[in-house]
Amino acid sequence: MLSSFRLPRAFSGLRRADAALPQSKGTKPSRGGLAMLMSGVTGSGMGRSYAALSRGGFMGNPVAHRAVRLVTEAAAAVPLLAYDGDRELSTHPALALLTKPNARATGVDFLEMLYGHLLLSGNAYLRPLWLGGRLMELHLLRPDRVSVVEGPDGWPVAYDYRANGTSQRIPADGEPLPILHFRLFHPLDDNIGYAPLASAHAALDLHNAAASWNKALLDNSARPSGALVYQPKEGGNLPPEQYERLKEELEQGYSGPMQAGRPMLLEGGLDWKAMSLTPRDMDFVDARNGAARDIALSLGVPPMLLGIPGDNTYANYQEANRALYRLTVLPLLRRTAASLSGFLADAFGEALELRPDLDQVEGLSSERDALWARVGAASFLSDEEKRQAVGYGVG
Repeated sequence: MLSSFRLPRAFSGLRRADAALPQSKGTKPSRGGLAMLMSGVTGSGMGRSYAALSRGGFMGNPVAHRAVRLVTEAAAAVPLLAYDGDRELSTHPALALLTKPNARATGVDFLEMLYGHLLLSGNAYLRPLWLGGRLMELHLLRPDRVSVVEGPDGWPVAYDYRANGTSQRIPADGEPLPILHFRLFHPLDDNIGYAPLASAHAALDLHNAAASWNKALLDNSARPSGALVYQPKEGGNLPPEQYERLKEELEQGYSGPMQAGRPMLLEGGLDWKAMSLTPRDMDFVDARNGAARDIALSLGVPPMLLGIPGDNTYANYQEANRALYRLTVLPLLRRTAASLSGFLADAFGEALELRPDLDQVEGLSSERDALWARVGAASFLSDEEKRQAVGYGVG
């Protein structure tokens, strides 16, 4: 008897081959589809460390990678303005320093890295370089190389920085300040921030596992597996040596994409039963899209901007883009600018406040146009009041 045979790699291996043959009494049947996928996810989570989220998320997941890039690039592209009270400063040493923080990075590179550290670690560590009491350069330390040293009262007294097999202890306080720690809110830790992407670690595991599952099916022409049924007329089971030989032949001769469509010669008593995935088993397709939405939402990116199907929260792309800036980019910008303002004001010994230049944000151009139109039509306001209303201060 000849029959078309195909054993997908997703179902291959000793455990899968055992499931394709008659099972002895008391053996549990194999699970397929979402059940099998979830068993792999729960067995090997990627964890929530900076290294794990970087490898399995930013470097290994297209949704997380694009979402992180959207936020960091959008935030780094917004210029920062310097103010002394309500007076804008056209030039300031702090602005020059932020334009070229060090010899290896431009201002955009520096800020994009800072925001990326916050999203993947919840922490960012700025190491200033002082020369003769003057602030000369700014450097960022990789979060996974820094650990907080707590004092007897639980407050940080120093930071240990490890690189290339050596360790350096940096005091937490001093004059001038030796290190500046940016951190996001963490409900269970007083000294370390919580990474936004860490809240979606289960969704990352599921999305990555679903991608591997689909890849295995495509490698095997996207054809489901089947089962060899042993039904001798006289009854009984295969002898152990024949059972092992048949498993070996299945693995060597009929698995892998190069064996697609190869006919199989079945001996007496063996019959091939094709098996297809039920709609319940195919739930992993919807689960993958749901996991992608969870990843995007953990980073504050509207799923519509990432092309994730089934998300119609916003009326159009422009609304979603404005929500990205209003709900994610600007809060990140403002909290970072506030920390930098305090540090740079102390470093240069004068009042200084950094503010994002919202006039340069393309995603908010429609709001800006509407504001100018309303203020311009307000005849009861003077020119100076109109300037203040649109954020330009007194001229």
